[in-house]
This record gives sequence, C-alpha cells and structure tokens, in this order.
Amino acid sequence: MTESVQDAYRECERITRTRARNFSYGIRLLPGPKRRALSAVYAFARRVDDIGDGDLPAAERLRRLAEARAELHAASLNSSDPVLVALADSASRMALPMPAFDELIDGCEADVRGTRYETFDELLHYCRCVAGSIGRLSLGVFGTEDRMIAEGRADALGVALQLTNILRDVREDLGNGRVYLPAADLRRYGVELDPRMPGPLLHEQDGLARLVRFEVRRAEQWYRQGFALLPLLDRRSRACCASMAGIYHQVLQAIAAEPLRAMRRRTSLSSWQKAGVAARSMAGIAP
Repeated sequence: MTESVQDAYRECERITRTRARNFSYGIRLLPGPKRRALSAVYAFARRVDDIGDGDLPAAERLRRLAEARAELHAASLNSSDPVLVALADSASRMALPMPAFDELIDGCEADVRGTRYETFDELLHYCRCVAGSIGRLSLGVFGTEDRMIAEGRADALGVALQLTNILRDVREDLGNGRVYLPAADLRRYGVELDPRMPGPLLHEQDGLARLVRFEVRRAEQWYRQGFALLPLLDRRSRACCASMAGIYHQVLQAIAAEPLRAMRRRTSLSSWQKAGVAARSMAGIAP
C-alpha cells in the first residue's frame, strides 16, 4: 500500500471517529484492513448525507448529489480526493457492491425533494435505498461464504436501523419539513403530522403513542431478520455488526418504553451505554 493510499485511509478513519457516533463503536472492533475499508464506505456515505441534509437551496443540493455520483463513478487511486482514493482501493480488494452507493444517492435525492410516503411499501423502498444499501456495502467488507442469503439479511438489518432513525427523529424531521411515517398509518391512528405545526395536537397523543408502538413492532420484525446475519459472519465482523445494530436496537427499546418521547426530545444512549454494547458484542453476548 502506497503512502498516499495510507494517508487516504487515515483521513477516512478520522472522519469516522469524529462523525460516526454510533457506528464508530463497532468499526473499531474490526481488524485493520476491514476497519479501513468500512471507514471509507462510511466517509463517502457521510458526505452524501451531509449534502442531502444541508442548508443550501434544493436545486444546489441536487446538483451536488449529481456531482458526488459522477465522482464516485470516476473514483480511482489517482483521484485527488482522499475519500475516493480509499474507496477505490477498498473496491479493488473487497467485493463491495458499488451500485449500492447510487441507491444511497437516490434516497438522498428523495429527501431533498421532500418525498412523502403513502404506504409502508413506499417507505420500505426508501429505507432500502438509504440504509439497506449500507448494510450490503458493509457485508462486502465483512465477507461471508453464503452471500446470497447474507445480502437479504444485511438489507433487512439496514431497514431496521432506518426505521429506528425515523422513530427517533420524528420531531427533528418535522422541524425540517419532512414526514417519513406512512400517511396510511397516520390516518389509521388519527394522527396528523404537519411541518407547519410543532407536533401532534393534544387530543392526538393517544393515537400517536399507539402508532409508535405499532411502528416499533414493525421494526422489531426487521431486526429479527437482520440479526440472522450474525451467524454468517466471522467473529470480528459479527462483533462489529452486533455492536452497531445493538446500539440502534437499544434506542428502539427506549422509544418503545416511552412512545411519546420522540416528540419531546431525541432518544440516544450515553457513551458508556454504547461502549457496553460494543464490549458485549466483542464478547459474543450481544445483541
């Protein structure tokens, strides 16, 4: 590995340490080559997310996403961008499904356009774009002997994590003009989420609590499918995956215990709670 490639990976690991929050606890459990490769995957995914979630006008964000897509397709060891260098090197060493990044960008474009979802099937497509894609890319780093089965489970785990994100960030997303919960589910439970209003009206609180419990049960079904990926991974990859998913699963459990908390504050775990999940994962105890 040349010095320039080593420097590129170091930059990706720096981005991961400072920006990954939940994921960094799992990534650090991997051996060097896999840790560097997954950091490269994360660094580019972080870049795409930052463009989609930025404050620039929608047209400019869409332009920058298109630019990021073109840069991805042209990535090589000769790129001037260290993230693209690291990504190109990782793709040459591991079975990374690079088209999954295109799906991620598709999902971020939907965010910029303010796409709303009538049914869960529509939301599921979005979840597979923005999170199932990362599950499949991560699997490319982890490696497995039964890729056909493992890919479906990695995709399911990504969906589970994204559904957790949606429930965790209801208030924050609403403030940003975004509603992800399916309109059919909102009607079923008598809840209206309007970006022009701070949150559900008082008389809707009971319906919102029942809606959140329903969505938690749905997410749990995806976790059950996704956690079936773990036996198909080697020990260190299994520990990494269990740590990252385990942290999100604990967040989901906290939301289930207090369904209305998402409308008051963002549910998160403390640093010591996250470290505990990572330690148990390495010991083979979690999820």
